[in-house]
Amino acid sequence: MKLVYAIVNDDDTYAVTKALQAQGIRATKLASTGGFLSRGNTTFMICCKDEEVETVVTACREHSKKRRQVVSSSAISEGAVSEAMPIEVTIGGATIFVTDIERFEQV
Repeated sequence: MKLVYAIVNDDDTYAVTKALQAQGIRATKLASTGGFLSRGNTTFMICCKDEEVETVVTACREHSKKRRQVVSSSAISEGAVSEAMPIEVTIGGATIFVTDIERFEQV
């Protein structure tokens, strides 16, 4: 058994959820915040069989899109900024971690 942590942008949560459900994969969703831009994410926790990991990764890959967004430089800088300049950053996509599970129970 594996535990998959998939962190996706809030804009992609619905599409990823539907893709996982279509494959019969259950997930626990946690609200989370990214450390770089402090924007909303959803962290999916998915316990699955070893052979289902690629299905989970594929669903996340196909339904979590990277996109470019313009943000104020003060949004990413903690130092003193005399003038906030707009900069373009890439957001979205998915960050996925896969770990082994010793025990899994639903009670």
